[in-house]
Amino acid sequence: MEVKIQAIHFDIADKLVSFINKKAERLARHNVNISTVDVTLKVVKPETAMNKEALVKVAVPQQDDFVATKIADTFEEAIDLCLEAIERQLEKKKDRK
Repeated sequence: MEVKIQAIHFDIADKLVSFINKKAERLARHNVNISTVDVTLKVVKPETAMNKEALVKVAVPQQDDFVATKIADTFEEAIDLCLEAIERQLEKKKDRK
């Protein structure tokens, strides 16, 4: 599983990169066929609360991509919310099979 992280208009801290990688690894428990996890981070309207946006796209071969976008106070919180939403999507997909 490959994790790609893109930070738009800011430099990403190593601590945030390792946080994202650790959280992304947990997705493998829901589907072992995940090929890539694309994470895009950006700051919307600086100087306001709730201005960190995370977009997570999970690619699984022979299936549609799983996508979640969340805005929160911190990137960590936004990523947690995105991954929770994707875990729910993966579970639903698994239940339908």
